[in-house]
Amino acid sequence: MANFDLNNLTIIMSNILGAAFLLLASFAKGQTITGTIMHDGIVRDYRLYVPAVYDGSEAVPLVFNLHGYTSNAFQQEAYGDFRPIADTANFLLVHPNGTQDQSGTTFWNAFGSPSETVDDVGFLSALIDSLNADYNIDLNRVYSTGMSNGGFMSYRLACELGSRIAAIASVTGAMIDPAFLACNPSHPTPAMQIHGTADPTVPYNGATGVLGAVASAEYWVGFNNCNPTPVETAVPDIDMTDLCTADHFVYSGGDAGSSVEFYRVNGGAHTWPGTNPFFVTLGVTNQDFSASVEIWRFFSQYRLNELVGVDDLSEEEVSFTVFPNPSNGDFRIQFEEYGNRTIELRNALGQLVKVFQTTESGLDLNIDRTGIYFLTIEQDGVRHSKKLIVE
Repeated sequence: MANFDLNNLTIIMSNILGAAFLLLASFAKGQTITGTIMHDGIVRDYRLYVPAVYDGSEAVPLVFNLHGYTSNAFQQEAYGDFRPIADTANFLLVHPNGTQDQSGTTFWNAFGSPSETVDDVGFLSALIDSLNADYNIDLNRVYSTGMSNGGFMSYRLACELGSRIAAIASVTGAMIDPAFLACNPSHPTPAMQIHGTADPTVPYNGATGVLGAVASAEYWVGFNNCNPTPVETAVPDIDMTDLCTADHFVYSGGDAGSSVEFYRVNGGAHTWPGTNPFFVTLGVTNQDFSASVEIWRFFSQYRLNELVGVDDLSEEEVSFTVFPNPSNGDFRIQFEEYGNRTIELRNALGQLVKVFQTTESGLDLNIDRTGIYFLTIEQDGVRHSKKLIVE
Protein backbone atom coordinates (compact mmCIF):
# COMPACT_ATOMS: atom_id res chain seq x y z
CA MET A 1 0.00 0.00 0.00
CA ALA A 2 2.98 2.27 -0.53
CA ASN A 3 1.10 4.54 -2.94
CA PHE A 4 -2.06 4.80 -0.85
CA ASP A 5 -1.48 6.79 2.32
CA LEU A 6 -4.18 7.19 4.95
CA ASN A 7 -3.60 10.94 4.62
CA ASN A 8 -5.39 10.70 1.26
CA LEU A 9 -8.61 9.85 3.12
CA THR A 10 -9.14 13.40 4.40
CA ILE A 11 -12.72 14.67 4.55
CA ILE A 12 -12.33 18.41 4.83
CA MET A 13 -14.78 18.68 7.72
CA SER A 14 -12.69 21.43 9.28
CA ASN A 15 -14.14 23.84 6.69
CA ILE A 16 -17.65 23.38 8.07
CA LEU A 17 -18.82 25.79 10.76
CA GLY A 18 -19.46 24.16 14.11
CA ALA A 19 -22.72 26.07 14.28
CA ALA A 20 -24.06 23.97 11.41
CA PHE A 21 -23.59 20.78 13.43
CA LEU A 22 -25.26 22.30 16.46
CA LEU A 23 -28.22 23.48 14.39
CA LEU A 24 -28.73 20.05 12.87
CA ALA A 25 -28.42 18.41 16.28
CA SER A 26 -31.33 20.50 17.51
CA PHE A 27 -33.66 18.76 15.03
CA ALA A 28 -33.23 15.35 16.67
CA LYS A 29 -36.18 14.12 18.73
CA GLY A 30 -34.27 11.67 20.89
CA GLN A 31 -31.31 12.02 23.23
CA THR A 32 -27.59 11.81 22.54
CA ILE A 33 -25.63 10.32 25.42
CA THR A 34 -21.85 10.53 25.60
CA GLY A 35 -19.96 7.67 27.19
CA THR A 36 -16.59 6.01 27.57
CA ILE A 37 -15.23 2.52 28.02
CA MET A 38 -11.69 1.34 28.65
CA HIS A 39 -10.28 -1.08 26.09
CA ASP A 40 -6.70 -2.32 25.95
CA GLY A 41 -5.69 0.38 28.38
CA ILE A 42 -7.14 3.19 26.23
CA VAL A 43 -10.14 5.31 27.18
CA ARG A 44 -12.49 5.14 24.19
CA ASP A 45 -15.46 7.47 23.84
CA TYR A 46 -18.67 7.42 21.82
CA ARG A 47 -21.98 9.20 21.23
CA LEU A 48 -25.12 7.07 21.56
CA TYR A 49 -28.37 8.32 20.06
CA VAL A 50 -31.43 6.93 21.86
CA PRO A 51 -34.67 7.72 20.01
CA ALA A 52 -37.60 9.03 22.00
CA VAL A 53 -39.67 5.94 21.07
CA TYR A 54 -37.20 3.59 22.78
CA ASP A 55 -38.56 2.43 26.15
CA GLY A 56 -36.56 -0.77 26.73
CA SER A 57 -39.61 -3.02 26.51
CA GLU A 58 -38.37 -4.78 23.38
CA ALA A 59 -34.98 -5.60 21.89
CA VAL A 60 -34.02 -3.08 19.19
CA PRO A 61 -31.31 -3.02 16.50
CA LEU A 62 -27.94 -1.27 16.95
CA VAL A 63 -26.29 0.64 14.09
CA PHE A 64 -22.65 1.72 14.11
CA ASN A 65 -21.99 4.88 12.06
CA LEU A 66 -18.21 5.33 11.79
CA HIS A 67 -16.60 8.66 10.92
CA GLY A 68 -13.99 9.25 8.25
CA TYR A 69 -10.30 10.05 8.51
CA THR A 70 -9.68 13.39 10.34
CA SER A 71 -13.37 13.50 11.33
CA ASN A 72 -15.04 12.54 14.59
CA ALA A 73 -18.23 11.11 16.07
CA PHE A 74 -19.92 14.50 16.52
CA GLN A 75 -19.40 15.44 12.88
CA GLN A 76 -20.47 12.07 11.51
CA GLU A 77 -23.64 12.16 13.60
CA ALA A 78 -24.75 15.24 11.65
CA TYR A 79 -23.11 14.53 8.28
CA GLY A 80 -24.31 10.95 7.71
CA ASP A 81 -27.46 11.55 9.74
CA PHE A 82 -29.59 8.53 10.71
CA ARG A 83 -31.32 10.17 13.68
CA PRO A 84 -34.64 10.99 11.96
CA ILE A 85 -34.76 7.38 10.75
CA ALA A 86 -33.99 6.00 14.22
CA ASP A 87 -36.76 8.20 15.61
CA THR A 88 -39.36 6.26 13.62
CA ALA A 89 -37.73 2.84 13.11
CA ASN A 90 -36.66 2.58 16.79
CA PHE A 91 -33.02 1.56 16.71
CA LEU A 92 -30.03 2.67 18.76
CA LEU A 93 -27.39 4.59 16.84
CA VAL A 94 -23.81 4.73 18.06
CA HIS A 95 -21.04 7.03 16.79
CA PRO A 96 -17.73 5.91 18.31
CA ASN A 97 -14.52 7.92 18.02
CA GLY A 98 -11.37 6.45 16.56
CA THR A 99 -7.93 7.12 18.00
CA GLN A 100 -5.01 9.13 16.64
CA ASP A 101 -2.59 7.55 14.20
CA GLN A 102 1.16 8.20 14.15
CA SER A 103 0.58 11.54 12.43
CA GLY A 104 -1.81 12.63 15.19
CA THR A 105 -4.91 12.35 13.00
CA THR A 106 -8.15 10.67 14.07
CA PHE A 107 -8.58 7.35 12.26
CA TRP A 108 -9.88 3.77 12.29
CA ASN A 109 -7.29 1.01 12.06
CA ALA A 110 -9.01 -0.50 9.03
CA PHE A 111 -5.87 -1.43 7.13
CA GLY A 112 -4.14 -3.83 9.50
CA SER A 113 -0.90 -1.88 9.11
CA PRO A 114 1.86 -3.24 11.38
CA SER A 115 2.80 0.34 12.27
CA GLU A 116 -0.64 0.90 13.85
CA THR A 117 -1.47 -1.43 16.72
CA VAL A 118 -4.76 -0.14 18.13
CA ASP A 119 -7.37 -2.92 18.22
CA ASP A 120 -10.47 -1.24 16.80
CA VAL A 121 -12.14 -4.57 16.03
CA GLY A 122 -11.83 -5.54 19.69
CA PHE A 123 -12.98 -2.10 20.84
CA LEU A 124 -16.15 -2.15 18.73
CA SER A 125 -16.94 -5.68 19.93
CA ALA A 126 -16.46 -4.59 23.55
CA LEU A 127 -18.67 -1.56 22.90
CA ILE A 128 -21.49 -3.88 21.80
CA ASP A 129 -21.16 -5.71 25.13
CA SER A 130 -21.06 -2.49 27.13
CA LEU A 131 -24.16 -1.06 25.44
CA ASN A 132 -26.00 -4.36 25.66
CA ALA A 133 -25.48 -4.36 29.42
CA ASP A 134 -27.43 -1.10 29.71
CA TYR A 135 -29.92 -1.29 26.82
CA ASN A 136 -32.22 -3.92 25.34
CA ILE A 137 -30.35 -4.66 22.10
CA ASP A 138 -31.29 -7.31 19.56
CA LEU A 139 -27.88 -8.93 19.08
CA ASN A 140 -29.12 -10.53 15.85
CA ARG A 141 -29.51 -7.02 14.38
CA VAL A 142 -26.19 -5.21 14.80
CA TYR A 143 -24.98 -3.37 11.67
CA SER A 144 -22.06 -1.16 10.67
CA THR A 145 -21.73 1.63 8.16
CA GLY A 146 -19.36 4.54 7.77
CA MET A 147 -17.89 7.29 5.66
CA SER A 148 -14.55 6.77 3.89
CA ASN A 149 -12.19 5.37 6.56
CA GLY A 150 -15.35 4.34 8.43
CA GLY A 151 -16.46 2.44 5.33
CA PHE A 152 -13.11 0.68 5.18
CA MET A 153 -13.54 -0.21 8.87
CA SER A 154 -17.02 -1.59 8.26
CA TYR A 155 -15.56 -3.93 5.65
CA ARG A 156 -12.95 -5.05 8.16
CA LEU A 157 -15.69 -5.82 10.68
CA ALA A 158 -17.44 -7.96 8.05
CA CYS A 159 -14.20 -9.87 7.60
CA GLU A 160 -13.19 -10.23 11.25
CA LEU A 161 -16.29 -9.71 13.42
CA GLY A 162 -18.88 -11.62 11.46
CA SER A 163 -20.06 -13.40 14.60
CA ARG A 164 -21.55 -10.08 15.73
CA ILE A 165 -22.26 -8.01 12.60
CA ALA A 166 -25.26 -8.92 10.41
CA ALA A 167 -24.64 -6.54 7.47
CA ILE A 168 -22.45 -3.61 6.48
CA ALA A 169 -22.49 -0.58 4.19
CA SER A 170 -19.68 1.65 2.96
CA VAL A 171 -20.00 5.21 1.68
CA THR A 172 -16.87 6.25 -0.27
CA GLY A 173 -14.83 3.52 1.42
CA ALA A 174 -13.61 0.30 -0.18
CA MET A 175 -12.12 -3.14 0.43
CA ILE A 176 -8.43 -3.60 1.00
CA ASP A 177 -6.78 -5.92 -1.51
CA PRO A 178 -6.96 -9.40 0.10
CA ALA A 179 -3.19 -9.66 -0.44
CA PHE A 180 -2.84 -6.98 2.26
CA LEU A 181 -5.72 -7.90 4.55
CA ALA A 182 -6.90 -11.51 4.53
CA CYS A 183 -10.68 -11.63 4.76
CA ASN A 184 -12.33 -14.60 6.43
CA PRO A 185 -16.08 -13.90 6.77
CA SER A 186 -17.97 -16.27 9.05
CA HIS A 187 -21.29 -16.14 7.18
CA PRO A 188 -22.91 -14.76 4.02
CA THR A 189 -22.70 -11.01 4.58
CA PRO A 190 -25.07 -8.53 2.95
CA ALA A 191 -23.06 -5.50 1.82
CA MET A 192 -23.87 -2.14 0.25
CA GLN A 193 -21.33 0.08 -1.54
CA ILE A 194 -22.03 3.75 -2.38
CA HIS A 195 -19.35 5.57 -4.38
CA GLY A 196 -18.89 8.56 -6.66
CA THR A 197 -17.14 8.13 -9.98
CA ALA A 198 -15.28 11.44 -9.48
CA ASP A 199 -14.10 10.70 -5.94
CA PRO A 200 -10.61 12.27 -5.70
CA THR A 201 -9.83 10.76 -2.27
CA VAL A 202 -10.71 7.07 -2.60
CA PRO A 203 -10.62 6.62 -6.39
CA TYR A 204 -13.63 4.89 -7.92
CA ASN A 205 -11.38 2.52 -9.86
CA GLY A 206 -9.12 1.80 -6.91
CA ALA A 207 -5.49 2.44 -6.06
CA THR A 208 -2.47 0.43 -5.02
CA GLY A 209 -3.64 -1.93 -2.27
CA VAL A 210 -7.25 -0.77 -2.49
CA LEU A 211 -9.97 -2.37 -4.59
CA GLY A 212 -12.17 -0.20 -6.79
CA ALA A 213 -15.78 0.44 -5.85
CA VAL A 214 -17.19 -2.18 -8.22
CA ALA A 215 -14.57 -4.75 -7.25
CA SER A 216 -15.35 -4.16 -3.57
CA ALA A 217 -19.01 -4.94 -4.17
CA GLU A 218 -18.20 -7.90 -6.40
CA TYR A 219 -16.01 -9.46 -3.70
CA TRP A 220 -19.17 -9.95 -1.61
CA VAL A 221 -21.22 -10.95 -4.65
CA GLY A 222 -18.79 -13.83 -5.10
CA PHE A 223 -18.52 -14.73 -1.44
CA ASN A 224 -22.29 -14.71 -0.94
CA ASN A 225 -22.92 -16.61 -4.19
CA CYS A 226 -25.25 -13.89 -5.46
CA ASN A 227 -26.41 -13.68 -9.05
CA PRO A 228 -23.39 -12.10 -10.79
CA THR A 229 -25.67 -10.18 -13.17
CA PRO A 230 -27.29 -7.32 -11.27
CA VAL A 231 -30.62 -5.67 -11.84
CA GLU A 232 -29.75 -2.11 -12.85
CA THR A 233 -32.05 0.85 -12.26
CA ALA A 234 -31.46 4.53 -12.85
CA VAL A 235 -32.20 6.57 -9.73
CA PRO A 236 -34.75 9.28 -10.72
CA ASP A 237 -32.93 12.57 -11.25
CA ILE A 238 -35.15 14.57 -8.93
CA ASP A 239 -32.53 17.27 -8.24
CA MET A 240 -31.03 18.61 -11.45
CA THR A 241 -28.93 21.18 -9.60
CA ASP A 242 -26.66 18.66 -7.85
CA LEU A 243 -24.45 18.15 -10.96
CA CYS A 244 -24.66 14.35 -10.81
CA THR A 245 -26.92 11.33 -11.28
CA ALA A 246 -26.99 7.85 -9.79
CA ASP A 247 -27.56 4.23 -10.80
CA HIS A 248 -28.58 1.39 -8.50
CA PHE A 249 -27.36 -2.22 -8.94
CA VAL A 250 -28.87 -5.15 -7.00
CA TYR A 251 -27.18 -8.55 -6.85
CA SER A 252 -29.78 -10.89 -5.36
CA GLY A 253 -30.13 -14.62 -4.70
CA GLY A 254 -27.19 -15.04 -2.33
CA ASP A 255 -26.77 -17.77 0.27
CA ALA A 256 -29.15 -17.51 3.26
CA GLY A 257 -31.10 -14.82 1.40
CA SER A 258 -28.16 -12.40 1.28
CA SER A 259 -27.71 -9.74 -1.37
CA VAL A 260 -25.31 -6.99 -2.40
CA GLU A 261 -26.32 -3.50 -3.52
CA PHE A 262 -24.22 -0.87 -5.24
CA TYR A 263 -24.98 2.79 -5.88
CA ARG A 264 -22.83 4.42 -8.56
CA VAL A 265 -22.96 8.20 -8.27
CA ASN A 266 -22.07 9.51 -11.72
CA GLY A 267 -19.88 12.56 -11.23
CA GLY A 268 -20.17 12.35 -7.45
CA ALA A 269 -17.28 13.36 -5.19
CA HIS A 270 -16.09 12.04 -1.81
CA THR A 271 -19.46 12.80 -0.23
CA TRP A 272 -22.53 11.31 1.50
CA PRO A 273 -25.57 11.36 -0.82
CA GLY A 274 -28.61 13.12 0.56
CA THR A 275 -26.76 14.94 3.32
CA ASN A 276 -27.97 18.34 4.49
CA PRO A 277 -27.18 21.26 2.13
CA PHE A 278 -24.91 22.68 4.85
CA PHE A 279 -22.33 20.15 3.68
CA VAL A 280 -22.38 20.51 -0.10
CA THR A 281 -19.14 22.51 0.11
CA LEU A 282 -17.39 19.17 0.55
CA GLY A 283 -17.84 18.51 -3.17
CA VAL A 284 -20.45 17.32 -5.65
CA THR A 285 -23.12 15.69 -3.48
CA ASN A 286 -25.97 13.68 -4.93
CA GLN A 287 -29.41 14.76 -3.71
CA ASP A 288 -31.45 12.26 -5.72
CA PHE A 289 -31.40 9.70 -2.91
CA SER A 290 -30.50 9.55 0.76
CA ALA A 291 -27.63 7.21 1.61
CA SER A 292 -28.89 6.97 5.19
CA VAL A 293 -32.42 5.99 4.15
CA GLU A 294 -31.17 3.39 1.68
CA ILE A 295 -28.66 1.91 4.12
CA TRP A 296 -31.31 1.42 6.80
CA ARG A 297 -33.72 -0.07 4.24
CA PHE A 298 -30.96 -2.52 3.33
CA PHE A 299 -29.95 -3.34 6.92
CA SER A 300 -33.51 -3.84 8.13
CA GLN A 301 -33.92 -6.96 5.96
CA TYR A 302 -31.26 -9.03 7.73
CA ARG A 303 -30.81 -10.92 11.00
CA LEU A 304 -27.58 -12.57 12.06
CA ASN A 305 -29.16 -15.86 13.13
CA GLU A 306 -30.77 -16.28 9.70
CA LEU A 307 -27.46 -15.63 7.95
CA VAL A 308 -25.56 -18.17 10.05
CA GLY A 309 -28.31 -20.73 9.52
CA VAL A 310 -29.47 -21.36 13.08
CA ASP A 311 -32.81 -21.09 14.80
CA ASP A 312 -33.82 -17.78 16.27
CA LEU A 313 -31.62 -17.31 19.31
CA SER A 314 -33.48 -14.70 21.29
CA GLU A 315 -32.54 -13.69 24.80
CA GLU A 316 -35.29 -15.91 26.20
CA GLU A 317 -34.19 -19.04 24.32
CA VAL A 318 -30.52 -18.91 25.33
CA SER A 319 -30.93 -16.78 28.41
CA PHE A 320 -29.02 -17.31 31.62
CA THR A 321 -29.53 -16.09 35.14
CA VAL A 322 -26.90 -14.89 37.58
CA PHE A 323 -27.66 -14.75 41.30
CA PRO A 324 -27.31 -13.18 43.70
CA ASN A 325 -26.54 -9.90 41.92
CA PRO A 326 -25.24 -7.70 43.55
CA SER A 327 -23.16 -10.12 45.58
CA ASN A 328 -20.10 -10.30 47.84
CA GLY A 329 -18.23 -11.94 44.96
CA ASP A 330 -19.86 -15.37 44.79
CA PHE A 331 -22.23 -15.83 41.85
CA ARG A 332 -24.17 -18.77 40.47
CA ILE A 333 -24.63 -18.85 36.67
CA GLN A 334 -27.56 -20.98 35.59
CA PHE A 335 -28.47 -21.94 32.01
CA GLU A 336 -31.70 -23.50 30.83
CA GLU A 337 -29.90 -26.38 29.12
CA TYR A 338 -26.51 -27.91 28.36
CA GLY A 339 -24.48 -26.43 25.51
CA ASN A 340 -21.06 -25.37 24.25
CA ARG A 341 -20.37 -21.90 25.61
CA THR A 342 -17.49 -19.48 25.92
CA ILE A 343 -17.60 -17.26 28.99
CA GLU A 344 -15.69 -13.97 29.30
CA LEU A 345 -15.49 -11.75 32.36
CA ARG A 346 -14.26 -8.17 31.94
CA ASN A 347 -13.85 -5.44 34.52
CA ALA A 348 -15.18 -1.89 34.20
CA LEU A 349 -11.99 -0.89 32.36
CA GLY A 350 -12.69 -3.42 29.60
CA GLN A 351 -9.80 -5.66 30.69
CA LEU A 352 -10.26 -9.42 30.39
CA VAL A 353 -10.32 -10.98 33.88
CA LYS A 354 -11.30 -14.55 33.06
CA VAL A 355 -12.18 -16.61 29.99
CA PHE A 356 -13.19 -20.26 29.92
CA GLN A 357 -15.47 -22.74 28.19
CA THR A 358 -18.18 -24.96 29.61
CA THR A 359 -20.87 -27.39 28.54
CA GLU A 360 -22.52 -27.54 31.96
CA SER A 361 -25.98 -26.18 32.73
CA GLY A 362 -24.70 -24.24 35.72
CA LEU A 363 -21.50 -23.16 37.42
CA ASP A 364 -20.16 -21.04 40.26
CA LEU A 365 -18.12 -17.90 39.67
CA ASN A 366 -16.02 -16.10 42.24
CA ILE A 367 -14.75 -12.53 41.86
CA ASP A 368 -12.39 -11.43 44.60
CA ARG A 369 -12.46 -7.65 44.08
CA THR A 370 -15.30 -5.20 44.46
CA GLY A 371 -16.50 -3.29 41.42
CA ILE A 372 -18.60 -3.54 38.26
CA TYR A 373 -17.99 -6.40 35.81
CA PHE A 374 -19.44 -7.55 32.50
CA LEU A 375 -20.13 -11.24 31.99
CA THR A 376 -20.47 -12.29 28.32
CA ILE A 377 -21.69 -15.70 27.17
CA GLU A 378 -21.16 -16.74 23.53
CA GLN A 379 -23.08 -19.68 22.10
CA ASP A 380 -23.59 -20.59 18.43
CA GLY A 381 -22.18 -17.25 17.28
CA VAL A 382 -24.52 -15.18 19.46
CA ARG A 383 -23.33 -13.26 22.52
CA HIS A 384 -25.30 -12.14 25.57
CA SER A 385 -24.04 -9.93 28.38
CA LYS A 386 -25.02 -9.06 31.93
CA LYS A 387 -23.63 -6.55 34.38
CA LEU A 388 -22.35 -7.98 37.69
CA ILE A 389 -21.83 -5.92 40.83
CA VAL A 390 -19.45 -7.03 43.57
CA GLU A 391 -20.03 -5.09 46.80
